[in-house]
Amino acid sequence: MSTFFIADTHFGDDSIRRYENRPFATVEEMDGAIIKNWNETVSDEDTVYLVGDVGDVKKLSGLNGMIILIRGNHDKLPSEEYKACGVSDVYDLPVVYENFWILSHEPMYVNRNAPYANIFGHIHNNPQYKTVSERSFCVSAERIGFTPISFEEIVRRVKEEDEKRSSC
Repeated sequence: MSTFFIADTHFGDDSIRRYENRPFATVEEMDGAIIKNWNETVSDEDTVYLVGDVGDVKKLSGLNGMIILIRGNHDKLPSEEYKACGVSDVYDLPVVYENFWILSHEPMYVNRNAPYANIFGHIHNNPQYKTVSERSFCVSAERIGFTPISFEEIVRRVKEEDEKRSSC
């Protein structure tokens, strides 16, 4: 059993495909790639934190793993509709994971001295934000190859970034 993270799937949203210059010719191609990547990476025994902006909820029923949704700014449906499509839990506010990681759709302010770190989405390819820092990791689909990323990989990359900064 592993834990994975992804944000900003925006299933069925052709506007996001164009606005974010996603490398797909059609929204169907985009959705198909995300679903294929997800199901090749995640098993039914795994947990996936979908950190906001789902898009077409009907696509969720075809995805592997237990899905936990932390609502994003586009996730307006009642919780029951997400659950009817396979989501286990729906959270309106950030969630603390493993007593250290704050899971939120939008990035939260953290600094090197903070007693926590942030896993977030929302920013897509915005160059004002780094994908990884010593206290944060962005799981927007564009930043992680449109594939859920494992918690172990996030931790490894954040530690690596922290070690780089500490050696300066």
